[in-house]
Amino acid sequence: MYKKNILSFIIYCLTLLLSIESFSQKINLVVNKEIYTSYYSTDLKVPLYVVHYLYNGGGDFSRSKLRFFKEKKTASNSDYAKSGYDRGHLVSAEDFAYDYRKQSITFSYYNCFPQTRHLNRGAWKSWENTIRNESKRWPLKIYTGGIYGNRRIRGKVGVPDYCWKVVYNQKTGLILHALIFTNDNVGAVRRTTVSELKKILQYPVEFSKD
Repeated sequence: MYKKNILSFIIYCLTLLLSIESFSQKINLVVNKEIYTSYYSTDLKVPLYVVHYLYNGGGDFSRSKLRFFKEKKTASNSDYAKSGYDRGHLVSAEDFAYDYRKQSITFSYYNCFPQTRHLNRGAWKSWENTIRNESKRWPLKIYTGGIYGNRRIRGKVGVPDYCWKVVYNQKTGLILHALIFTNDNVGAVRRTTVSELKKILQYPVEFSKD
C-alpha cells in the first residue's frame, strides 16, 4: 500500500507538470560558492538545484544578523518583499554554523528559493535537522532542488511547486534519502527514487555519491 501511495504521488506530480505551460528550466550559471555549487537559472532567478558535502555539520554561531544578499543576475530582497513566501535555503545555514564565514555564504541568493511558511518551517526544517545529525555519523553528499511549474513572484522569481532532496552516504555509496516536498500550505513529504525523480525533472542532474 505504501509503495502504491508513493507511485500515485509521483504520477500526480508528473501529470500536473505536463498539464501546465511551464517556464524555461535551463541552467544558465554554474556557480562555485566554496561550500556548495549552485546550478542557477537566470530566467527563473532561482537555483534549479545545488550540491553540497557535509560531515559533522552544525555548530553554535548565530544566524540572527545574517541576511540574504544579491549577486550577479540573482534575485534581490525587493523581489521577495511582501510576497508571502519565505526565503528558503537549499543548503541549510545551520549545516555550517561551526564557521561564521561559511554560514554567511549560505545567505547568497544563489542558495535561495521561495517556500511557503508551512514547508520551510515545518517538514523542510525537520529533515534538515535529521540529515545534519546523520552527517555526524557519515560523510554525506546532498542534492537539493525545485520542481517548477508556472508560478512566479510578480512575474519574475520562479516558485517551485515541489522541492526535493537526495542524500548519499559517501561511506557506503548508498542513497539514504530521496524526498519530495509539496510547496504549499500543507508541506507534505513523500519518499521517492532517483529514477522516478529524474523522470519528473525538466533539467538534467547527474546524481552520484562522489
